[in-house]
Amino acid sequence: MLMALMAASVSGCSVFMAAKQPEKRDVALLKEGTSRAVLISEFGAPVISEYRDGKRYEIFKFVQGYSTGAKAGRAFLHGAADVVTLGLWELVGTPTEITFNGDEMAFQVRYDENDRVDEVALIKKE
Repeated sequence: MLMALMAASVSGCSVFMAAKQPEKRDVALLKEGTSRAVLISEFGAPVISEYRDGKRYEIFKFVQGYSTGAKAGRAFLHGAADVVTLGLWELVGTPTEITFNGDEMAFQVRYDENDRVDEVALIKKE
C-alpha cells in the first residue's frame, strides 16, 4: 500500500504523456481499391477535397502515433523509473515524450468513378 501511494505521488508528466500519445493509423489502407468511406473512418475527414479532370482528389493529414501496447509499455516504464529514481526520471522522461510524439503525415488520394482509391502519393512525413 505504501509503495502504491509513493508511486502515485512521484509519477509525473511522462507517464501521462506516454499514455496520451496519438493512436497508430493503418496506412496500409492507403492503397488502390480502398473505398473512400474506409479512409475517412480511419483518418478522419480530408483537409482538402476537390475535383480535377473529372476525378476526386483529397488530402488526408494526420499524426501517425503508436499502438496501444507501445503506449502502455512506455507509460509503465516511465512509472517504474519514476518510482526507482524518486521522481528524478521526469528530467529525462518528459523531454523524451515531447520529442517522440508521433510523425506528421499527409497523403494525396485520387479516386475512380466508384470512390475507390486509384492513386496515392505521400506528400509529407516528419
